Amino acid sequence: MKKPLSSPPHYVGDRDRLKPYQVKLMQHQEERARQLQLVQEINQIIANSSATALMLQDIAQLLGVAFHVDCCCLVSVASETSKEATTTNWCANEYLGLPHPEEMFSMEQLLMHSPVLQCASQQLTIEDISIIQNSLVVGCQYLPLPIKAVLAIPTRFGGKNNGVINLIKFQPYEWSESEKQLLKEVESACAIAFSGVAQAQLIAHQQQYVQKSNQHQSLIKQLTILNRSNLELNQMLQLVVASTAESLQADRGLLILLKYTDPLFRTQAKKQIPKAKATVIGEWARETPNSGTSELDTLAESFLISDCGLCQRAFIDSGKAVIFDDYIDQNDTLRAARLFAIDKLPAVLLVPLESQGKILGFLVLQQSVIRSWQPAELNLVEMVCAQASNAIIQSQTLRQVQTLVDERTAKLQSSLELQAKLHERTRQYVEQLRKLNELKDEFLSNMSDRLRYPLTNMLMSIRNLRLPGIAPERQARYMDILEQECTKEINLINDLLTLQKLESPHEAPQLESIDLNTRIQNIAASFEKKLAEKGLKISVDLPEESLKLQTELESFDRILQELLTNACKYSEHNTIVHLEASHQVDKQIDQVIMKVTNTGHAISEEEATYIFDKFRRGKGRWTPGTGLGLALVKSLVQHLNGAIAVESLPILDSEQSEICFTLTLPQFSDESKP
Repeated sequence: MKKPLSSPPHYVGDRDRLKPYQVKLMQHQEERARQLQLVQEINQIIANSSATALMLQDIAQLLGVAFHVDCCCLVSVASETSKEATTTNWCANEYLGLPHPEEMFSMEQLLMHSPVLQCASQQLTIEDISIIQNSLVVGCQYLPLPIKAVLAIPTRFGGKNNGVINLIKFQPYEWSESEKQLLKEVESACAIAFSGVAQAQLIAHQQQYVQKSNQHQSLIKQLTILNRSNLELNQMLQLVVASTAESLQADRGLLILLKYTDPLFRTQAKKQIPKAKATVIGEWARETPNSGTSELDTLAESFLISDCGLCQRAFIDSGKAVIFDDYIDQNDTLRAARLFAIDKLPAVLLVPLESQGKILGFLVLQQSVIRSWQPAELNLVEMVCAQASNAIIQSQTLRQVQTLVDERTAKLQSSLELQAKLHERTRQYVEQLRKLNELKDEFLSNMSDRLRYPLTNMLMSIRNLRLPGIAPERQARYMDILEQECTKEINLINDLLTLQKLESPHEAPQLESIDLNTRIQNIAASFEKKLAEKGLKISVDLPEESLKLQTELESFDRILQELLTNACKYSEHNTIVHLEASHQVDKQIDQVIMKVTNTGHAISEEEATYIFDKFRRGKGRWTPGTGLGLALVKSLVQHLNGAIAVESLPILDSEQSEICFTLTLPQFSDESKP
């Protein structure tokens, strides 16, 4: 603590011997020395202090002790137009223990709003101190402060007022001219101190501004990177609200998107509340003690705009930013949605996300205490909202384009698949036509051979018969050839006619009952000679009890004859042709199963698929024929409501296979005979 200023030593006796003008001169010298010492000590405090707050406190204490006052109050103003002021108080020791310490704070508030502070922005002479003193006394009459006398002076630096020095006594007091003069002398030194405080405040403000500018630039850079990233829209918006709220030091940030249920809203009158659903798609909260923000989790929570007066204000104010320093639900129209937690975060900044007059959503920043948003901060938030709006529109446009592309791609894919199917079907048709053309050529070739060969034999026989002097035996021989070849031609034509008849709509078979065992044995016996000519034998395996079959006799005989003829043609020499029959009940249907098995060249799976087609013959089979036999068999079997199949089973240690034709015919009862 600084010691009070003391007067230079003097001797009363010596002073009494001096003349009056000499006494007055000594008094003036003493006062001048006192003024210079006080100014010097203030300058030393200014020079040695590193903290502005401590510097003003030391100066206030020095002045309070030097003037023997109860309280000294220094008010530093940054500029004449500035509303920010720094106040420093000092009180004597006997007043530090007042029963109401909050009284000093009340006095500080009084000085901040009194003419003492106002005088810092206008010219003031030492004679105006009495007016200030009276104003303080009047202003304090309703406060429990013992202010009775005030001596104040404004300080000037660089031609401008920058503060006020207030000397206060808690008892009535008449200020002397020397005290007023002394206060006037220290005014310039205090003005320098106040200027230092103002400069420190200015530097602090500039540093704070630079820091905020760096934060804002960092935020802009982050948003630029996010806009260029490939993040999904909701992820990007979550990062946007988190970066913005954290950069602007908000307690909580929300990003809300709207989904309109009224498609004609854009054409309706302004300031009309739309039918829309709001959904939180981004949230950030600062975890601070007693803030309660860490307990809030409203991501994906939804509400209707008609139920939230806070959001309605954005439509009422035509898309402008909505600011509430302390949002209170005054009535139902101002009621905020529950997820805003107004009771914990009453300070709200709500900025619309807007595109071409349509509000897409809101960016909401909330505080637990009152906050004054600076224009630069509001501009930054509006810029963030503009970028977020562009990102939303781009995402929606890309989604629509992608949907359109997907639809067009699906249609194109479907068209290509259809074209591929048509192409494949056309190719199959062409292949079928090619095969049919080959079959036609093969058929014509076979038919030509089958027709030409008998006719050639017949023509040769006729010519021989016309030779003179031919023996009767040779005549009989030629007549037999003519008859045989005519029979072949007639049978061939009959087979073609029968196939044609069976392929066209025809009547049901004319069934009759036959003894199956006897019929099979008779047909087998008729083929024994023909088979023997090729070195073949026939084996018949029939059930002991004779089977009865309801069938069409002519068709049945022709089927067995063709199967045995086929076996005779394609069996290896010195093999046996097996013919067997059995009775079988399948799903309560009586059936007769007959099998004709021979040993010969294997039938491939491919050949098995077309072996019953007309004019088709197995590959590598050079036995003469038209290829009508098995086709006729299949048509006759289907005519009798039966089925036929072929199977080729390879023989172990042999190049040959067993060829088995299986014939299945229904065994009708007498009652079912048509």
